Amino acid sequence: MTVDALTDVAGLRVGHATRTGDGWLTGTTVVLAPAGGAIAAVDVRGGGPGTKETDALDPRNLVQKVEAVVLTGGSAYGLDSASGVMAWLEERGRGVRVGLDPAHVVPVVPAACVFDLGRGGDFRARPDAATGRAAVEAADASGPGAPVAEGCVGAGTGATVGRIKGGIGTASAVLDSGITVAALVVANAAGSAVDPQTGVLYGELLLGGRTAYPSAEVHEAARQRLAEAAAKNAPPPLNTTLAVVATDADLTRAQAHKLAGTAHDGIARAVRPVHLLNDGDTVFTLATGARPLSPDNPLALNEILAAGADLVTRAIVRAVRAADPVDGPGGVWPSYEELYGSA
Repeated sequence: MTVDALTDVAGLRVGHATRTGDGWLTGTTVVLAPAGGAIAAVDVRGGGPGTKETDALDPRNLVQKVEAVVLTGGSAYGLDSASGVMAWLEERGRGVRVGLDPAHVVPVVPAACVFDLGRGGDFRARPDAATGRAAVEAADASGPGAPVAEGCVGAGTGATVGRIKGGIGTASAVLDSGITVAALVVANAAGSAVDPQTGVLYGELLLGGRTAYPSAEVHEAARQRLAEAAAKNAPPPLNTTLAVVATDADLTRAQAHKLAGTAHDGIARAVRPVHLLNDGDTVFTLATGARPLSPDNPLALNEILAAGADLVTRAIVRAVRAADPVDGPGGVWPSYEELYGSA
């Protein structure tokens, strides 16, 4: 049974730590790999990234597998959340072994952040090591194949997409080969997910998920509501869309890197414009290696690459549709469902 989430890739677990109220609107999300780790890669295309340990994922470098990936709010300050995840892994002897004692390990925990500073009202309210520990503990406590909460949770708590509320979204697919591909996205973009002429989500236009267009009256009311909300907010700040694309296929590090790169196409289909100087758009890949690529199907890798991009698009759509509106001391961001409903 699948749950249409990143956790459909057997062995992966997802945990969120969410902070709201009293000036907080932020959080951290951890993707926990099976013990022993997973092949990992990354592709950074935004002009303003905030990352940690991404150089370690270069296929030319030493580290082969990672135990966890951290996605976090708090801009560069929030990268401290990875320290809590590292400590949790070290306590369990999980990481790159560096000595004769099995306890002598260095967990390599790649991380990337989104900008959400001050969106809850307090600029200094941001994730730290304790937030990261809470998120990895939540991931560990979740069962195999557990559903993943979407919307304004974890790293998506303070996310925005253009002038509307963003959040966390996830999606998965099982290919004809039996290989599973899945994506989890933190949708927090400087660009817009909504076609300004029709009010339709770009991702739904391209994936064929839209069955009806908003009426002219609904669209005009939404435009007025967005203009009113924007007048109460600070100028558009830095933003970033983050994604983890995972598969149970047995990929080499170079193949995983290619998957991270083509998955950026999924962001470009759902958000316009993308990869700006205001963005830090970053995609991680995790490959657990449970299923070998079929030697009888030379296009098997292409099928995984195409699925990864499509699933990132679908995850962004789900993130935007699952988001709740925010009207607080840090700003006003209507949700897409509030403006347009489910039609």
